[in-house]
Amino acid sequence: MSNNTDAINPDHYKVGGIETIEYMKAKATPEEFKGHLRLTAIKYLSRAGHKDDALQEFKKAQWYLNKLIQEMENPEAQQ
Repeated sequence: MSNNTDAINPDHYKVGGIETIEYMKAKATPEEFKGHLRLTAIKYLSRAGHKDDALQEFKKAQWYLNKLIQEMENPEAQQ
C-alpha cells in the first residue's frame, strides 16, 4: 500500500496503469462524463461538514468542478 496521503486523488485511483477517472471517461459519452463530474461535485458540496472534514470535501468538489471546466473548455480532448 502506498504512503500517498493525497485525500483528493489518492494512489489507489491509479492502480492498473490507468487513472479511474480516465477509464470512466473512456467508457462514457461526453455528456455522461460531464454529468458524472457535475453530480459528484454536488455530492461533495452537499455532504461537507457531515462526513469527512468540510475543507477536504470542498477540495474534492473543487477537483471535480475543475475537471468539468477542463472538459467544457477543451471539447477536442473528449472522445
